[in-house]
Amino acid sequence: MAKKGGDKVCKALAGCLFAASEGALSTVSVFKHPLYGNASYLKRGDGTSSHQVGIQNFTHTRLRLLVWDDHAKAGQYFFSWDGGFVCTGTDPTAPDEWIDWALDNASTNLSGKDARWSVGLDEDTVRDGRMTEQGWLRLSFGDGATVGLSQGALAKTEEPMAQSIAIAMMPPNRLGDICEASWMWRPEGWPEDRSLPKEGQERLEETLQAWLKMSLEDDSLARNCRASILNSITDGYVVGSSWFADDDQDGFLGHMSGTDEERRAIACVLDLLEGGIHVRSDGVVLNLEERVVRLEDASCHPVLVALWPEHGMAVLEELFGLSYEEARKVHNRQAKRKQGFGAFLRELNDSLDTAQRLDRLPWKGASLPSPLEFADQLVRRAADDGIAATVSMARKGRGIEAAMGWAWLVVHERTESDSWRFDEDSRDKGSDWVPALQALWDAAEALLLKDDLEATLDYRTAMVWLAEVSGSGPLP
Repeated sequence: MAKKGGDKVCKALAGCLFAASEGALSTVSVFKHPLYGNASYLKRGDGTSSHQVGIQNFTHTRLRLLVWDDHAKAGQYFFSWDGGFVCTGTDPTAPDEWIDWALDNASTNLSGKDARWSVGLDEDTVRDGRMTEQGWLRLSFGDGATVGLSQGALAKTEEPMAQSIAIAMMPPNRLGDICEASWMWRPEGWPEDRSLPKEGQERLEETLQAWLKMSLEDDSLARNCRASILNSITDGYVVGSSWFADDDQDGFLGHMSGTDEERRAIACVLDLLEGGIHVRSDGVVLNLEERVVRLEDASCHPVLVALWPEHGMAVLEELFGLSYEEARKVHNRQAKRKQGFGAFLRELNDSLDTAQRLDRLPWKGASLPSPLEFADQLVRRAADDGIAATVSMARKGRGIEAAMGWAWLVVHERTESDSWRFDEDSRDKGSDWVPALQALWDAAEALLLKDDLEATLDYRTAMVWLAEVSGSGPLP
């Protein structure tokens, strides 16, 4: 019992027999194990604690397996259930009774008999091995029993599913020897007649083996299985859990949630790439040799957040036609503000669109004499921000510009509460200029807001008329 060397099981048995012969059982030890839990036992002699626990709890379906751990390390298999205890030697074939008992006592409730399934699946899907949109875990045992576990069922297990089965066998980390695991899923859009990449199948097998060995949590299995497949694809577009062919960029972009401006920005970046790219959900961007685009997020905004530091300048220059200096200012401003890309790109597009429209006007404001320069500024501000934004500007005119401001308010019928702000001379002059200024605004409205490019001549004519009535002299 206390002799060094000798058979470990024999030493443990001797210690247990000695403990049983004692009249008073005063000293009780507690055995703690991450898989087998806690158990009380009498520790006597130098026998291994786990062996003594197994011997003293020989009616416990799990604990009694502990006696044979050294034999299991040598390649032998043991199966324990409430109806028996079997050693199959080096043959990993589990008894049919053990399989039924282990599945009945698994951590997930299963329906059916030969084909068993969890919540979220049905008998036909499991029996026929059909793939689903979310994917499911298929376990095939030697007796013909097939088990289907949905992603939802795996996410709610109190005890890991693999552990709840393997804990009734020794060694428990060899569950993969008695059953075959497969993940029943393919990316949405992947052709049914096309095999998954070999590298992906190898990674998937590694993931499943890690789960069978209880090295991977149940709620991480689905995510890791999908990633094993998606990250092995070397062509086309991968977004979220979907795949699109090389010639279906429109379908790929249409699948992403976001604005049209955001999609165009992403398309601009992709068109400029020389190789492939992988944008992870944590914002890390990986450049790839393969011509594949992998976006873990199916939303445009987080993808643009990740791409903007390196590719934002190209988007501003190529998509919006900004010069390098203009693009640098806008790029730096967005980096500091961190505005949502949908709003940022829309506002940028609107401002550039307005600037391009204002370029249709024949003169720049500074090239016109006063008060025509002021009239031109009012027209540009109204086209950019609306009439309401010009009211305050018109009120602040000084000298002869005050007369033009009054004329502007009359044209737009905004004088009801503002007459006291203007002296009588300004009101008189401004009233005389109203017809010419009205003609100028009508031409500007047609040219800038209604895209009537022929109104350019009308705008010139109206400005000449306004110059004559205001005494501003010849136009440049």
